[in-house]
Amino acid sequence: MAGPLAHLKVLDLSRILAGPWAGQVFADFGAEVIKVERPERGDDTRHWGPPYLKDEKGNDTADAAYYLSANRGKKSVTVDITTEDGQALIKEMAARCDILLENYKVDGLKKYGLDYESIKAFNPGVIYCSITGFGQTGPYKNRAGYDAMIQGMGGLMSITGVPEGQPGAGPQKVGVAVADLMTGMYAVSSVLAAVVHRQHTGVGQHIDLALLDTQVSWLANQAQNYLTSGKSPERQGTGHPNIVPYQAVPSKDGYFMLAVGNDDQFKRFCGIAGVEELAENPAYGTNSARVMAREELVPQIEAVTRKHDSAWWLQHLSDAHVPCGPINTLEEVFADPQVQARGMVVEQDHPEAGKVKTVRNPVIFSESALDYTQAPPVLGEHTEEVLRDLLGKSDEQVEELRNKNIV
Repeated sequence: MAGPLAHLKVLDLSRILAGPWAGQVFADFGAEVIKVERPERGDDTRHWGPPYLKDEKGNDTADAAYYLSANRGKKSVTVDITTEDGQALIKEMAARCDILLENYKVDGLKKYGLDYESIKAFNPGVIYCSITGFGQTGPYKNRAGYDAMIQGMGGLMSITGVPEGQPGAGPQKVGVAVADLMTGMYAVSSVLAAVVHRQHTGVGQHIDLALLDTQVSWLANQAQNYLTSGKSPERQGTGHPNIVPYQAVPSKDGYFMLAVGNDDQFKRFCGIAGVEELAENPAYGTNSARVMAREELVPQIEAVTRKHDSAWWLQHLSDAHVPCGPINTLEEVFADPQVQARGMVVEQDHPEAGKVKTVRNPVIFSESALDYTQAPPVLGEHTEEVLRDLLGKSDEQVEELRNKNIV
């Protein structure tokens, strides 16, 4: 069954993560996504290893795991964008596509005649999404932007990590490239909004997305805490600025997450822990009071949680409907029965590896099931197919383009 976006074609000129992540979501949802890459080298992330995908003999292929994470379901076409013939090919593709994704520097595609205004001139309905570090305007617009620096500039690292004054204190980045990933998701939602707009008006548009804007926008409650109070939030480790207790706590054999979200849950926790007096104490009876008394309350809770191992706590607290959970390694994540029951790992046929496993899209549609049969492509895997089937090139024309090193 075709996905819900099977009627759309996407030309993906992006590299690394934010743009490719958006492209993968479109592919998961059924769109035909054509990924344009440099001949011979391709997307930079193909080389961001180890680890690399193994072929059927156990040898490294040319594709790193990083690349595999963001390019499932696409068609890879190699085109030398620096040549006039290459630019002409991309224009032909763009003329036949609904959406164009790119993450070149501001005006980086203008010199090739592939900027929004140039594409719009022959495809006025195109939805052209530009992803940059800092956007198309502003004093930083010409700077390169990478996720880690954006996490720092956008305030995330100032609220992530061990609190000041404790061992290991200092700024920390999140373990995955969240600014890239969230920008990719905003690209998907904004493009789909533009698709709806086009359905009503017949008019396409340019979308300007910046990693920094995204990072600032999803500071969410922390940003609002600052705007409301005028005080910059501080690092809380695994804790929550507005809820207590809501953090990793020590057990007899490690740590587990305790996520008490309301006063009734706190009472139930105290009952299981045998410290009912904490819930009865007016100083801790409400969440607001607990937040104010964080420094004196949390050590008391930690002293109690150290009395039993994590499994004991997880069982008893879960039975009492107190939110809690283990702190899993990735091995434990993919062995978790809930993760397995939800089918979070999908497998595709791969021309070099035989099979490749990837993580499925988290969305489950009731009427338009998603198809995960197409693996992340090897470099240039679909060049001839796209040139022939989409652009109508003859065998002789394709051969000529290859001989001229255009594709």
